[in-house]
Amino acid sequence: MNDSGHRILLGRVLGALGLRGEVRLESWTEPRSAIFRYQPWTLRDAQGNERTVTGVQGRESGKHVVAVFPDATDRDAAEALKGLEIYAPRSALPPARPGEFYWADLEGLRVVTVEGADLGTVSHLFSTGANDVLVARDAERERMIPFVQPQYITAVDLEAGIVTVDWDPEF
Repeated sequence: MNDSGHRILLGRVLGALGLRGEVRLESWTEPRSAIFRYQPWTLRDAQGNERTVTGVQGRESGKHVVAVFPDATDRDAAEALKGLEIYAPRSALPPARPGEFYWADLEGLRVVTVEGADLGTVSHLFSTGANDVLVARDAERERMIPFVQPQYITAVDLEAGIVTVDWDPEF
């Protein structure tokens, strides 16, 4: 799945830092500073308004990334960026290595158990710190399955659109 029209959420703007227009970013790339490689970015606010930006520069600093946007030259302009989500085209990211997956490539895939029970589709994934969690939803419920291979996630077939799990459908 490498749909060039598909966008990936890479991070968000946390708020202003200092007086010169710098902002703190939460980056979900690995390493965190890799977020700057995937420009142009589409910035989306809480109301769904979007704009494109290029030329953002930055660096890692502690647990966040510090960025300078070309059009934010003071604290007020930087504070106006707070809360914006940062998206990049899926096609801008390099191919995943064998055995690795972009979360966005898993969203929407069917989830079935090794016995063939249908658990719905991948709604989203999130990190707990200890491990990642795959959320499978069907019409009746939501299941949170640790993304631990091969113990719980036994196979991912992007071509067939299926994630196979060793998971009790009643859990």
